[in-house]
Amino acid sequence: MPTIQDVAKHAGVSVATVSRVLNNPSSVAELTRKKVEQSIRELDYSPNILGRNLRNAESKMLLVLLPKISNQFYLKIVEGIEEKALEYGYNILLCQTHSKLEREKVYFDLLKNQLAVGAITMDPTIDRQVLVNMAKRYPFVQCSEYVSSKNLPYVTIDSELAAYQVTKYLLKQGHQRIGLINVSESFLYARDRKKGYLRALKEFHIEPEEEWFYSANDVSLESGQQVMRSILNKNKDLTAVFAVSDMLAIGALKELNTRGIDVPNEMAVVGFDKIEFTSMTYPSLTTVAQPMYKMGEISVDMLIKKIQGEEVEDIILEHELIIREST
Repeated sequence: MPTIQDVAKHAGVSVATVSRVLNNPSSVAELTRKKVEQSIRELDYSPNILGRNLRNAESKMLLVLLPKISNQFYLKIVEGIEEKALEYGYNILLCQTHSKLEREKVYFDLLKNQLAVGAITMDPTIDRQVLVNMAKRYPFVQCSEYVSSKNLPYVTIDSELAAYQVTKYLLKQGHQRIGLINVSESFLYARDRKKGYLRALKEFHIEPEEEWFYSANDVSLESGQQVMRSILNKNKDLTAVFAVSDMLAIGALKELNTRGIDVPNEMAVVGFDKIEFTSMTYPSLTTVAQPMYKMGEISVDMLIKKIQGEEVEDIILEHELIIREST
């Protein structure tokens, strides 16, 4: 692959002249410019665009931080982010942190070294203090999970309200004993969805029992199935379960189907997110629809404003309860 030095030698000019032709052609005499351009064509030279952007402080790369791309919840958000970023003339780099601090540092170094100009984070496991400190120096936007901080705007939904509405719906369906499949309450969405669940129970004068609460190790189909197995082995009285993630709910459905338990007549199941798989489960899953694609688009709009030095306010989008066969 030819280098800028090869072009300079071929054209009989200095490397600096070739660089000026690439970056500011009007500053080079026409005869010299044409000679350099001819050499570029003959050698089929492609300039290092990233290197040029860095030298000119014109990087067009946005980072998108998430724990795992395998979680279906993130896919639609990423689609929205990518499409909107391209409209602005930016590219995105997907950064899977796998919830590891050392990986976060690698990606944050891209910002420090001007390889990227801003970041959208969807990672609920990210080190909060590091994130707050980074946001003081670089443009950041939070999508879905968030930390309340001056320089960290976010786009999300009202998870507490959504969980309240889900639980209230189950209560109105006649369910008095509703289990909650949650994850670690170190995550804001886990705390908020539990609050909404408890608020609905309180409104109906129902005191939850300790064995109604279950915590999955992670947000995966396997964890959902494992938790449902535990529920069935320990608690025969529950008539419905609310899982704080569709991935967990689908895993729960798999265990119920494996045991031949009729859904929803023997056990109703509700999820959260409305990932694409929820319409293909048996039975199809009742869930809360988050406007994931729109969240992705808006997060880019917000980030571009941050990059341009504009003030950005937090945004809370509407959600929707999608009633299907599992309830």
